[in-house]
Amino acid sequence: MAEHTTDHQLAATLATEAGRLLLKVREELKDADSSVRKNEGDSRSHMFLMSALAQARPRDLVLSEEGADDPARLSASRVWIVDPLDGTREFSELGRTDWAVHVALWENGELAAGAVALPAQDVTLSTPQVPMPAGHHGPLRIVVSRTRPPEVAVRVRDGLSGKLVEMGSAGAKVLAIVQGRADVYVHAGGQYEWDSAAPVAVARAAGFHCSRTDGSPLLYNQSDVLLPDLIVCRPEHAAAVLAITT
Repeated sequence: MAEHTTDHQLAATLATEAGRLLLKVREELKDADSSVRKNEGDSRSHMFLMSALAQARPRDLVLSEEGADDPARLSASRVWIVDPLDGTREFSELGRTDWAVHVALWENGELAAGAVALPAQDVTLSTPQVPMPAGHHGPLRIVVSRTRPPEVAVRVRDGLSGKLVEMGSAGAKVLAIVQGRADVYVHAGGQYEWDSAAPVAVARAAGFHCSRTDGSPLLYNQSDVLLPDLIVCRPEHAAAVLAITT
């Protein structure tokens, strides 16, 4: 990557290219065991992103789900937070499209850039400008994981007469909201910084509400990378959702 490439452009390019690599891995290993696809996808995407970031931004540090945590990042001013393959289960199931690649930049205390690619949908959304979709008329659509939905999401559904929509990766869930295919994402029960950094950067760029379930800010590049809960929703729904979750 050329050094004059902006951080926004770099995030979008790397997320997209990592996604293309993952599609090739998926095709190459379509007859292999699903665990092999998972491991190879995670590994190859991670190696690609680490190499590309080292070349494009050699002075920056990286926090990756698949890499060893370097404590030097805590005193750095620029840290890339990446999830090379978000939704490994969905990636391993041939035909599913709800998996993602996350690339975000944290700079001086804030998310400064981010991109989420949905490779199987041929979609990448990135900062700095993301359009806000038109509002939805009808019951609130609340995206939840395909396994047991968190209790807090069920409370939001019941309290706001909404409906649950099952979906895979966190990135796919947030982009469903940003694209206008869902209205609220409420999660509790365990996530890490790389699960939400890029999706939150993209959602914020579009003007969506993003916070912890108690309304406090989402903080990144922390010593403890566990970031177990969050809300992403259209701004007009934030007060009603927070009234239930706090």
